[in-house]
Amino acid sequence: MTASSIISSASTTAGIHRRPASALRSNPTPNIADFASVSSFRSSDPLLIKLKIPRSRQQHFRWNVAVKSVSSDQKLKPPVADDEDSSSIASSIKYHAEFTPSFSPDHFNLLKAYIATAESVRDMLIINWNATYEYYEKMNVKQAYYLSMEFLQGRALLNAIGNLEVSGAYAKALTKLGYDLEAVAEQEPDAALGNGGLGRLASCFLDSLATLNYPAWGYGLRYRYGLFKQLITKDGQEEVAENWLELGNPWEIVRNDVSYPVKFYGKVISRPDGRNEWVGGEDIKAVAYDVPIPGYKTKTTINLRLWSTKVESEEFDLSAFNDGQHDKAYEALINAEKICYVLYPGDESKEGKTLRLKQQYTLCSASLQDIIARFERRSGNPVNWESFPEKVAVQMNDTHPTLCIPELLRILMDIKGLSWDDAWDITQRTVAYTNHTVLPEALEKWSLELIEELLPRHVEIIKTIDEELVKIIISRYGTEDLELLQQKLKQMRIVDNVELPSSISDLLVTADESNTVELTEEIEVPDEDDQPIESEDQSDDQPIESEDQSDEVIEEKREVTFEPDPKLPKVVRMANLCVVGGHAVNGVAEIHSEIVRKDVFNDFYELWPEKFQNKTNGVTPRRWIRFCNPALSQVITKWTGSEDWILETEKLSTLEKFADNSDLQFEWREAKRQNKMKVAALIREKLDTLLAMMQCLMCRSSASMNISGNY
Repeated sequence: MTASSIISSASTTAGIHRRPASALRSNPTPNIADFASVSSFRSSDPLLIKLKIPRSRQQHFRWNVAVKSVSSDQKLKPPVADDEDSSSIASSIKYHAEFTPSFSPDHFNLLKAYIATAESVRDMLIINWNATYEYYEKMNVKQAYYLSMEFLQGRALLNAIGNLEVSGAYAKALTKLGYDLEAVAEQEPDAALGNGGLGRLASCFLDSLATLNYPAWGYGLRYRYGLFKQLITKDGQEEVAENWLELGNPWEIVRNDVSYPVKFYGKVISRPDGRNEWVGGEDIKAVAYDVPIPGYKTKTTINLRLWSTKVESEEFDLSAFNDGQHDKAYEALINAEKICYVLYPGDESKEGKTLRLKQQYTLCSASLQDIIARFERRSGNPVNWESFPEKVAVQMNDTHPTLCIPELLRILMDIKGLSWDDAWDITQRTVAYTNHTVLPEALEKWSLELIEELLPRHVEIIKTIDEELVKIIISRYGTEDLELLQQKLKQMRIVDNVELPSSISDLLVTADESNTVELTEEIEVPDEDDQPIESEDQSDDQPIESEDQSDEVIEEKREVTFEPDPKLPKVVRMANLCVVGGHAVNGVAEIHSEIVRKDVFNDFYELWPEKFQNKTNGVTPRRWIRFCNPALSQVITKWTGSEDWILETEKLSTLEKFADNSDLQFEWREAKRQNKMKVAALIREKLDTLLAMMQCLMCRSSASMNISGNY
C-alpha cells in the first residue's frame, strides 16, 4: 500500500479530491514566492529562502534554507552538505543555544545541543508552515481536518531534516560543534501523544497528506503525562508518568491568542427567538499548541493543533486561598488541567468515565469552533453555510470524536441560527468515520445518564437524531412484521434501552393485535408402531391421549414489546451515531471492511450501502524505511535505480526480478548485519547500565546488613 494510495483513499473518505500531477506542476502548493523572502526561484533548483534577521543578530544567524518542491518538472538532486551550508547551520545552532536557551549557559551538553538543533530546524519549518497556510487562506481551498485522540508521532528531529533533505548538512554542522547527529537525536523523548495503531495511523496520514500537498490539519489533545512510561526494575515492570514535557518541547508553538470556551454541566433554556441556549455549569478554556508537520521534498508543511486546558485567572479563589482553604481555591484550575493530564485515564469509577467524556468533548468542541472560525474568516460576509461541506471535511478517527456530530449541530442551530433540516444536512455532508474494531463489545457506549448530566444539550440533539433514525427504519420495514421491526430497532437505535418517542409509539399502537404476534406450532404424534411399549406398572390414572388429539394445533400468543428493560442500562451507542451522522464509513483493511459491512453494521449497510468503503492502512516509507534504516534504503535505491520508491512504493516490485541475484542477497544480508550490530550495541549499553545499577543496589544492601549486624 503506497503513501499515494493511502491518501487518495483518505481523501475520498474525507470528501476531498486529489488533484492530478499536472495540476501540481502548474500550480504548486503553496507558492512561497508570494509570501516569503525569496532570493531565487528556478524550476530545476531548490527554492532558496533567506531569513530576514536584524543586522545586530546576523553574526549569530547567517544561513540559507533549501526547500525542495515535488511540483518541479525536473528531477531534484539530493542536497550536498557543503561547508557553507554546514557552517550556516552551525551558526544557527549556536545562536539558539545562546539566545533561546532552555538551560544555563555554562555547558553545551548533548541535551542542550538537541534543543538548539531542534529550534534551528523549526525555523526552517516555520517559513514553509506560514507560507502554506497563507496560500490556503488566499485560495480558500477545501480543507480536511483529522480528529484523533491519539497521534503516535515518534521522534521529530531526524524525520524533519530527512524530509527537508538537510540531514547531511546537519550531521556536518554538529560534527563541527563536537557532536554526532545520531547521539544528539537520541536525546529527544518520544511525544507521549499516542499508544498504538490508531495513533500511528493518524501520524502517518499527516505525513502523507503533507507529502502529497493536501490541505489538511490534525487535531488532538496535548497530554502532559501521556499513557505511561514503562520502567524495568528489580521488582519487575513499573508504570510511571511520562516526563516528555518536563524540559519543554522545542517543536511546539503555543498560540495564546487562539483559545475557545468549553462548557460542561448546566441546563438548557428556550430563548424568546425560539432557539435553545445552554447556560450555567462549568466553563474551561482550550488553548492551541501547534506542531509543524513537513512533507517530503515539498514546500507544504501542515499543522497538528493540540489543545491544552485551563481556566481564566479569575477562577482562582484568592479569598479562599488566603483563608487557608487551598484545595477549594484551585479546585477549578485542577478540574480544567486534569482533562489533558493522561491519555485514556482509568474509567472504572464514575470520576474516570466523566474525565474521559470531558476529554472527548473538549477535542470536538474546541476543534469545531476553530474550524468554523476559519471557515467564516475565509468566507467573508455574509456566510453561506450551505457551502460549509464544500470547504470543510471532518474525519473522525474511531468513535472518540463522535461528539463532533451533536456539537456541530448545536453550534449551527443554537449559535448560528440554522434550522434543524439545514444543520442536519450540512453535518451529514461534512463528517466521516473510520472504524477500528469489529468486536461488538468493543464499540464505544456511554451512559445516557452521564452524558445527560455532563452535556444536557447534546443529549437532546442525540435523541432527535435517534427519532429521525427510527422513522427511517419504520418507513423501510413497515409495521406488519413487528418482530422484525423490534429486531431492527434493537440493533440500530442510537440510544439503547430507551423508550420510543411518543410520536413513534402512536404509530405502533393502531389496534390491539398490533402488539402481538401469533405463533403456530404443529405437534406431531408418532404412529402406533413407533410408540414405545408402556410399562406394566403404569399408573391407571395417567391420562391417555385420544386419537382426535393427534392433529392438535397449539396456538400461543407472544407479546412483542418496545418497552425498555429496567434491568439493563440506558446507553448511547457512539458507533451507531457515527454511521447515521456521517456520509462515509470505512474500515482499515479489505477483510476488516468486509466484516464491517456483513456483520458489525450489516443493518446499516442494507439501509445505506453507498456509505461503506475500504481504506487500507499503510505506513509512511520515509520514516519507517528511508530514515530509520539507511543501510537497507541504499540497497533498495541501488537495485530499483532511483529513490522514486520513497514516494511510489509500487516501484519496490522492481526488486522481484532480482530475487535470485546473489549480489543483492549479499548486500541485503549485510544491511541486516549492520542493523543487528547496532541493536547488540544498544542492548549492551542498556544492560551495562542495568547491571551497574543492580551492583550498586546490592552493595548498598550488603552495607546496610553489615551495619545492622545481620550479616
